[in-house]
Amino acid sequence: MFKLPKFKLSKKEKKNAELRALIVALAVLVGFLLAGWLVIWQSDKDQNRVAQLREQASQVQTQQTVPPNTARIGGSFVLTNHDGKIVTDADYHGKYLLVYFGYTYCPDMCPTGLQSISRALDQLGGDAKKVQPLFITIDPDRDTPVKMKEYISSFHPSIVGLTGSAQQIADVAKEYQVYYKRGEQVDEHDYMMDHSSLIYLMNPDGKLVTTFNEEADPAAIVKALHAAWENKTSTPKQ
Repeated sequence: MFKLPKFKLSKKEKKNAELRALIVALAVLVGFLLAGWLVIWQSDKDQNRVAQLREQASQVQTQQTVPPNTARIGGSFVLTNHDGKIVTDADYHGKYLLVYFGYTYCPDMCPTGLQSISRALDQLGGDAKKVQPLFITIDPDRDTPVKMKEYISSFHPSIVGLTGSAQQIADVAKEYQVYYKRGEQVDEHDYMMDHSSLIYLMNPDGKLVTTFNEEADPAAIVKALHAAWENKTSTPKQ
């Protein structure tokens, strides 16, 4: 049988081979350490970025849901109701108002808010006549009186839909410190609207009593109304 010849390395060659093996091992170790450091660095960077995004989202959410000065909520307006009649805030003086801003193409928040109002009115029974719910569009380009009438027919019959010119809507939105702007374009003809989503409870004098988010428990709205009525009744005459 043929046998391969054996080569014997000199001490110098053996030492050089061991040195090369050590260098390779160190290079591999450094590579692993560097890769690990890069993973940790990227992870920290990603976590910092996520924290920044969350902070930004929190700020936007605060901007969209919490009016900065509740003492100045409410005011005069001139709008068109869902029957095509021009109305003003004076037409609703003497009643408690549940005012909600949204738009008929809204996929989630607006139906939820109007359902909360509708269920609260159902729970009020006969006392519902003391309350006037108003649904004010922030999308007047699409929300005509006819469209508003069709939309609100799915909710409590006492809800009044209000629309108007772009300037009229901007004016009333400013009075209620409502945030809104045109958002994502869904397709060639359709688009979303970004907007705050608060239900405003106003007293008969046009002053803010309190606010609710669109997912408010209807019982909480009823409780707030009863408390407002009780305080009004118990207030001594001057």
